[in-house]
Amino acid sequence: MSSILKVTNLSKSYSSATGSLTVLDDVSFDLAKGETFSIVGPSGSGKTTLLGLCAGLDRASSGSVEVCGIKLDALDEDDRARVRNQHIGFIFQNFQLLPTLTALENVMVPLELRGEKGIAAKSIELLERVGLGSRLHHYPTQLSGGEQQRVALARAFSNDPEILFADEPTGNLDEETGIKVEELLFQINKEQGTTLVLVTHNMELARKTGRILRLKGGKVIELTESALAAQA
Repeated sequence: MSSILKVTNLSKSYSSATGSLTVLDDVSFDLAKGETFSIVGPSGSGKTTLLGLCAGLDRASSGSVEVCGIKLDALDEDDRARVRNQHIGFIFQNFQLLPTLTALENVMVPLELRGEKGIAAKSIELLERVGLGSRLHHYPTQLSGGEQQRVALARAFSNDPEILFADEPTGNLDEETGIKVEELLFQINKEQGTTLVLVTHNMELARKTGRILRLKGGKVIELTESALAAQA
């Protein structure tokens, strides 16, 4: 299977009043197309930083990230934004919906940026798929947390991404709602053949992916197949 995400010797440091703070230290891994992958570790271990670097939301201090055959390190912010719009989906823990837009309009945004046609029909289909066909014209403040995350899920899949990054996708949801969002995430991901990379504190969720990368203090301390993958 071809590689869709290649991370090589990736490090990220920030300047602070007391000197340089390293939050990621020499991280490397390689993902095949269609793979599911979890990044776990304690708070402050560098999980979200790593996810952001892989998605081109930030630039590494050293090392490289290659997504869909494109080296992100050589690109400026505008070019990285184009790569995200063409190849990448992203789900945030706190939803990141635009408050002045309806559920339908939020899902339509990535498609409008791509200049696609028939975007309303496609967006409605996605919202119906996540059970929000009756909430198309509601604003984020009129939706529950679970409903907002389902809008975010529909938006993330709207551009038919080759790879989807999810940062604690159920972290702000109660257990019952979180399970429903998990099921939708894996279901749509499988149907669309997307590569899935998620950050989570929830080991039960992590074990549903094919491999698990464990970080501590910005370093990789373990990279293993999950129990689910081992049984397959």
